[in-house]
Amino acid sequence: MSGHSKWAQIKRAKGANDQKRGQLFTKFGREISVAAREGGPNPDGNARLRLAVDRAREANMPMDTIQRAIQRGVGTGEGAALEEVVYEGYGAGGAALLIEATTDNRNRTVAEVRATLTRGGGTLGESGSVAWNFLQRGVIAAQAGPKDDPEELALKAIDAGADDFSVDHDEVEILTDPTQFDSVRRALEGTGARITNAELAMIPRAQLELPADQTMAVMRLVEKLEDLDDVTRVYTNVHISDEVLAHAAAS
Repeated sequence: MSGHSKWAQIKRAKGANDQKRGQLFTKFGREISVAAREGGPNPDGNARLRLAVDRAREANMPMDTIQRAIQRGVGTGEGAALEEVVYEGYGAGGAALLIEATTDNRNRTVAEVRATLTRGGGTLGESGSVAWNFLQRGVIAAQAGPKDDPEELALKAIDAGADDFSVDHDEVEILTDPTQFDSVRRALEGTGARITNAELAMIPRAQLELPADQTMAVMRLVEKLEDLDDVTRVYTNVHISDEVLAHAAAS
C-alpha cells in the first residue's frame, strides 16, 4: 500500500479522540451538504453523497446529524450557504500542496490557510501553480480475508474496471478512474474483502523525494492545515517512506 494511504489510516486513528471527532463531524456534515446540493438527497443515485455518508458512518457520525446535513444541502434545513474552494501552495523543500476547503466565507478561509502555511514554513501559491501535477483518482484500500489471495482480489478489481493495483502482504491498494470508483468498490465489497479506505483523491503525477526531516515538516504542515475547520483535505506530492511513516505513527 502506498505511503499516502498508510498515512491516511494513521491520521484517522489519531482523529478518534472526542475533540477531533467533533471537528470531523463538522467537516463530514459540510461535505454531505455540498454533495446533496449537487447531486440530490438520495445516496443510491448520488455516488458522491453515498461516499460522503459512508465515510461519516465509519466515523460513527449519528444518522440524524447526517440527515440534517442532507436537508441543509437541498435547502430544507437551516445553515449558511457553502461553496468549495481550492488553494495551492508550497511546503518545505518546494513540496506542492493542494488544499481543498468548504466555506461560507472565502476571506476568512484564505486568511487562515495563508497564516497556517506561513507558520509552517510554506507559502500560498497562485491558481494553477501546483494543480497541474495532480490527477483525480479513485483509491481503494482493501484487506483480503485469511483464506483469500490478495493477488486474486486485485485481479477481481481489474475485472470490475480498476486501472492499477499494488499488493503489500494482505493489503491491496486499487486505483480507478473516478467514473469506475463506485462499481469497483461494490465489486470488492461483494467478495467479502474488508475495505479499509475508499476515497476520490488527488494523486500526484510525479512524487518529490525529500530528506526525512523535510518530509516530516511537510506532514506536520498538512496536519495543521487539515486541523482548520474549513479545510477538508490536503494533498502533497512528497514521497512518504516507511521509516517516516513509522515515526509519524509513534508520535
